[in-house]
This record gives sequence, structure tokens and C-alpha cells, in this order.
Amino acid sequence: MADATDPTFYDRADAHIELSNEQLRTHENLGQVSASMMFGTTRFNAWASARNFKSGAEMANAREAMLKYFCDQYRMMLEDNLDDHINHFGRYMGRAE
Repeated sequence: MADATDPTFYDRADAHIELSNEQLRTHENLGQVSASMMFGTTRFNAWASARNFKSGAEMANAREAMLKYFCDQYRMMLEDNLDDHINHFGRYMGRAE
């Protein structure tokens, strides 16, 4: 998942997770905090993608390719994390199986 040449990949991801955990201390709706994090990720990725184009029209021409890339990446990462939580459920959730 992470690029082997990027030693701070997980540190950055953990910082985002910590922010969401902090928000849960004052806003107890897990679904809303999760939705905000996902929206922030999509908004940042749209902005980061836009930086690679000279015009909205040029970006529009690449829209489907960008959607495929980001959806494929999200699915791959979600599958990896779901499998990790399934395989380590007791340890991560503090429950005996």
C-alpha cells in the first residue's frame, strides 16, 4: 500500500486518524466524523489533481481516469484495512473471540 521509499506515509495517515479521534471526544457521532474525514480527503484529492492541469476543460477530459484511479486506490486500501481488522478483531477491538 505505502510507497517503500516514503518512510512518513503511515505517520501522516496516523495524524489524520488522530484528528478524527480527537473530534470524537467532542462530537460523538462516529458516522458524521467519518463522513467529514472522507469529504476532506476527496476535496483535497480534487484540489491536488487540479494542480496538474492548465484548465477546467483539460481536467474534465481526465475526469473518468481520475475517478477510476481514486476509486481503485480507495477500494484497495479499504480491502486491506478491512482484512486487517477481520484478522485482528479481538486485539483491535479489545474483545475476546
